[in-house]
Amino acid sequence: MTINPDLQGRSYPAAEVYDVGREKIREFARAVKATHPAHFDVAAAEALGHSDLVAPPTFAIIVAQRADAQLIEDPESGIDFSRVVHADQRFTHHRPIIAGDRLVAELHVDGVRAMGGGAMITTRSEIFALAPGDATGAAGDATGVREPVATTTSSILVRGEGQ
Repeated sequence: MTINPDLQGRSYPAAEVYDVGREKIREFARAVKATHPAHFDVAAAEALGHSDLVAPPTFAIIVAQRADAQLIEDPESGIDFSRVVHADQRFTHHRPIIAGDRLVAELHVDGVRAMGGGAMITTRSEIFALAPGDATGAAGDATGVREPVATTTSSILVRGEGQ
């Protein structure tokens, strides 16, 4: 199956809430060798003016990849994940990710460019923190208050048959 060029401009609403916990931050920091005390010690984070542990900047990839999964799993996309090569990832942070955040991400397909028998697909995930007490978790809820946290841009190359 070939990549659907009509994917460009498509958006996928936020669905699943990701609860940021202290141990998730600590585990991620260890995995990426981030050693700043604010990733491990609440007092160190508070000394910097944060309410709780601060996630390393690349922590946003966890939430972004959950949003990306909607595109990969969309039968209309034509994407065979076994043929995907990750080409680029960029982060723009609007504020730090803090333990206790409840995050959701909307995915936008910003570009689809044919390349040989394959395609380069560029996506953007807009990551938001839900307001405390907002149990909806659904970005489609226009009444929910969401604070921008990060924007991630990703490019994947989907290799064509025989590549």
